[in-house]
Amino acid sequence: MKETTIPVKTDTRRVPDTRSATRTIRPPVDIFETNDGLTVIVDLPGTHKEDIQIQIENDVLTIKATPKSLLNIEPFYREFELCEYFRQFQLSDKTDQDKIRAEMKNGVLIIQLPKKEGAKPKQIPVTVS
Repeated sequence: MKETTIPVKTDTRRVPDTRSATRTIRPPVDIFETNDGLTVIVDLPGTHKEDIQIQIENDVLTIKATPKSLLNIEPFYREFELCEYFRQFQLSDKTDQDKIRAEMKNGVLIIQLPKKEGAKPKQIPVTVS
């Protein structure tokens, strides 16, 4: 039996490397909606208040956190590595960005994203005539 080869066309253009030199972890998130807005709960074990950066730019909420080692020495043997946490969310135009609040407690970040007054549901009273 004769072996046939199929010519493979190779692309010699350079493809930009989109991978970052640092590894990041997408922390688990729970999001709850109420009449007043959204509550975002982010698990960030190993981080403290000063390790977290929260910013909003172009209606995108960005959460970055860098956990710190409990010891200030390099380990002899390591089975896991502390990595930076990174997560982004597109905000609705119904979010009142000036009233966003965040608090940290026991490695859990809680972000309150309140709705603008015009976006909140309104109750219409019914009258009897």
